[in-house]
Amino acid sequence: MGKLGLTDEEQIEVATRNRAVIFTHDVDFLRMATEKEHPGIIYVHQQKLSIGECVRRLKALVETKSPEEMHNKIIFL
Repeated sequence: MGKLGLTDEEQIEVATRNRAVIFTHDVDFLRMATEKEHPGIIYVHQQKLSIGECVRRLKALVETKSPEEMHNKIIFL
């Protein structure tokens, strides 16, 4: 979306406006997710999974979760 320079708070605002779930390895989003409404956050520890495994798990989430089911949820890959 071309929003790499935004602050974390601005990222959540953009995601909320666009109903876009945030995929991140930034733990700051976990804290913010407890403080404000969000469209959903998928968190993965940067060194826990390979890129291929992240893609497989993200694909499974997309196929099984609706935007409504992701609202205000945090999913740990």
